[in-house]
Amino acid sequence: MGLEPVRFSVLGHVRAWRAGTELDLGRPQERALLALLLVRADQPVGMGEIVSALWGHRPPHSAVNVVHRLVGALRRLLEPGLPARATGRWLVRDAGGYRLLTDSGSLDLLRFRELRDQARRAAAEGAPARSAELFAEALSLWQGPVAAGIGAEVRAHAAFGLLSHEYVTAVREAADAALLAGLPGTVLPALRRAAAEHPLDEPLLSRLILALAADTRRAEALSTYREACARLAGELGIDAGPQLREAHRTVLLNYPGTAADVSRTDLAETGAVTSEADETGPSSAGPRTPPVPAPAQLPHDLPTFTGREPELDETLGPLTGEREPAETVVISAIGGMAGIGKTTLAVHWAHQVADQFPDGQLYVNLRGFDPSGAVMNPAEAVRGFLDTLGVPPERVPHGVDAQAALYRSLLAGRRFLVLLDNARDTDQVKPLLPGTPGCLTIVTSRNQLSGLVAAHGARSLTLRPFDADQARAFLARRLGAARIDAEPWAVAEITALCAGLPLALACVAARAATHPDFTLSAIAAELRAAHGSLEAFARPDTSADVGAVFSWSLAAVSAPAARLFRLLALHPGPDLSVPAAAALAGRPVRETRRLLSELTGVHLLDEHAPGRYAFHDLLRAHATELVRTQDSEEDRGAAVRRLFEHCLHTARAAGLLLAPHEDPMPLEPPAPESVPEPLVDDTAALAWLTAEHAGLLAVVDAAAGSGHDRLACLLAWSLEPFFDRRGAWHDWAVVEQTALDAAERLGDPAMKARGLRALARAEGRLGLHDRSRPRLERALELFTGLGDAVGRADTHRSLGWESEQLGDLPGALRHNQLALELFRSAGLRAAQASVLNSVGWYHALLGEHRQALSHCFEALTMLQDLGDRYGQAGTWDSIAYAYQHLGRHPHALLGYRNALSLYRELGVPYPEAETLTRLGDTHLAMGNHTSARDSWRAALVLLTALGHPDAEQVRARLRERAERRGSA
Repeated sequence: MGLEPVRFSVLGHVRAWRAGTELDLGRPQERALLALLLVRADQPVGMGEIVSALWGHRPPHSAVNVVHRLVGALRRLLEPGLPARATGRWLVRDAGGYRLLTDSGSLDLLRFRELRDQARRAAAEGAPARSAELFAEALSLWQGPVAAGIGAEVRAHAAFGLLSHEYVTAVREAADAALLAGLPGTVLPALRRAAAEHPLDEPLLSRLILALAADTRRAEALSTYREACARLAGELGIDAGPQLREAHRTVLLNYPGTAADVSRTDLAETGAVTSEADETGPSSAGPRTPPVPAPAQLPHDLPTFTGREPELDETLGPLTGEREPAETVVISAIGGMAGIGKTTLAVHWAHQVADQFPDGQLYVNLRGFDPSGAVMNPAEAVRGFLDTLGVPPERVPHGVDAQAALYRSLLAGRRFLVLLDNARDTDQVKPLLPGTPGCLTIVTSRNQLSGLVAAHGARSLTLRPFDADQARAFLARRLGAARIDAEPWAVAEITALCAGLPLALACVAARAATHPDFTLSAIAAELRAAHGSLEAFARPDTSADVGAVFSWSLAAVSAPAARLFRLLALHPGPDLSVPAAAALAGRPVRETRRLLSELTGVHLLDEHAPGRYAFHDLLRAHATELVRTQDSEEDRGAAVRRLFEHCLHTARAAGLLLAPHEDPMPLEPPAPESVPEPLVDDTAALAWLTAEHAGLLAVVDAAAGSGHDRLACLLAWSLEPFFDRRGAWHDWAVVEQTALDAAERLGDPAMKARGLRALARAEGRLGLHDRSRPRLERALELFTGLGDAVGRADTHRSLGWESEQLGDLPGALRHNQLALELFRSAGLRAAQASVLNSVGWYHALLGEHRQALSHCFEALTMLQDLGDRYGQAGTWDSIAYAYQHLGRHPHALLGYRNALSLYRELGVPYPEAETLTRLGDTHLAMGNHTSARDSWRAALVLLTALGHPDAEQVRARLRERAERRGSA
């Protein structure tokens, strides 16, 4: 015969029976572990949570081993005779922890939930008497506080406290059913007991007052109301909320009694006691936020553009003929050798026709032939366009095909110009092509893109070098006709030596323009002496050879500038800033800025935006070849290390400005020559991270690929606050996968734990909870084994967010309470402040608004001391939400306005829209319909611009108000 299963009780003292005989549950820690497994009935309990429950914030180093021994003892209790190390049938491993297999026949908690759910169904089916009967049976299972007899320090764990919330909620529902059925007496014992344990719970107290009155205990009901008012005033400094006042009014008006029952205060409140004074000030919605402007991403048109008249006529023809441009998608592929002027022509052409595409112009450099190999992935490009078009991160689907479909949907029926520059092949371009008429797509590439022509009907235009007349006109536009006409033979020699290549001609023109006293004959002689040609540019492997013009131009700058030119090729990103260049060179920023000016002056470098520099890819190839042949491996390695340290230390400073509560791993001091950029506040931090975004992604990859695994990890983790605030979750996931791979190579458990948590956070934002949750559980186990309390706390916060996304609000609160305990013990004020608001928010979502306010006001004071504006904004919103649901509408208005002011300063539209929506709800509750509409409309403008699905909910609010006005 099999062993009879054990029956448990946790709603009161923790007890267990087998075949009617009560079992000895062993030592206190064994009983405590059993209690935790029972209150988490039939759910996996992670190792980190077990350790937190048993030892709080200071577990011993042997905690995990002790837990294993406790589990073994419990298994032997449940199944006597079980061999050592055997797993047994009822206490099993699950999700990095343990699960106790129970059901409603073996555990009173599960039986309570079963009866409660039956009672709820009966109430929904219109059977209040049956519902009240089932609720009474369910509540009778509670024989005292949860897990009575277990140590107070263990019962302080959030899992036990959340069961009390379940009990109070059930008592409230039972009271509603009993009152509806006319059976108030059946619920009074439970109501009295619950109210005694939760004397500030207004919804509970209001039901007690109504039940007492309905059970002919009017005097006791009124006395209970007065005691509740005194307690709220004395302990919280506030008046009774709307539910309590409405219950009081109901007793006074609907239940007759003697005059002796009623106090002077009671008589005063028989009037209009249920509404607060409406606010009469101006609408707090503020000026309506204008719609997001149409994207205008085209690079600047070159003011000295010249030549290419036949090509322009050919390209502009389809847009100036009889057919309207909206009748067709025009895809034009411009091809030709490197340096031939493809981008210059495409940009000039795009500016000529941009007014025909009023919905916007999109541009991306696909880096198809970048010598560094940093070719842009199509998914990265399409996500960039979706971001520009206002698609919030949570709406970006997984996979490039789905993303491209969304992109085409957004362009459908609209008039956009799309410039895809420097494409490698047709496959890179296809996901970025619009799918319906009305758009113009211009593609540049060194390749012919025959697939684009064949499959998509593209019109192909191949650029060829300038002929003599075009080259002469090119130089005249830059140097003046008089200078060109004065030395025609020199001009002819220059154009011949440059082989008609616009990029080479631009270099020569820059040299001549900066030395107006040099004759063109002298410049031609210098160029002739370089003994080179540009034939190599026509070959596919242009990185293997470069033309004499570049070497000649480089010889014209100072030795430090020439060295900087070479070292700039070591930067893996598409462009760089002055401080990054200074780090590569190991020179002061001021001196480096002067050297960069030298290079831009001779057209060897382009300052494409103020303070940001980029190579033409041919020049980058030239610099790459030079740095490999002229600089030692030691010098190259030192330059790269300085650049990596500059990026890491600046990113760390920026990340801490955006998220002061983060717990970063320690850094070694940077080399003196790689000084981080000074960032004064979170606005400067966000601006730097936005400008350096693409380069930092490339640096993480380069560091991980060159043996700097620890640096790659630290840099990736420093970028977390930026990725999260900006919503760049796909990039975040890619970077964190790189970091986790690097951490695995290092073999350091602490690095691996952080890597798991970081990747899980990104995957969670992408909705990949089947991946993120197990990673977080594993990270928590590693942090627990390491004795890292702060690591555990941060991971509990992430698990809390995961729980919220999965609809488990009690679980979300529990994890954040655990994190708060750990942060307090560690004395980390910024982290405490942040998680205090989270705890408050989850209390508010659970309807526990008094607890919410207590936590949020404590958080707000700390956040103000710390200067964390983003945290303050979120906390003001939480405070306002709690006041709103307490009926404290003027207080809610103030909180929402404070949040809005900060969100607008920070430029974060989605949380601003959320706050505006709730602000409108508050105005409506106060009867201020005009202000409510203004707030909702302002929210709708933001949400529509973001393409966020919440916009429909706001539209529904506005439609409902409009319909009510129409029927009034």
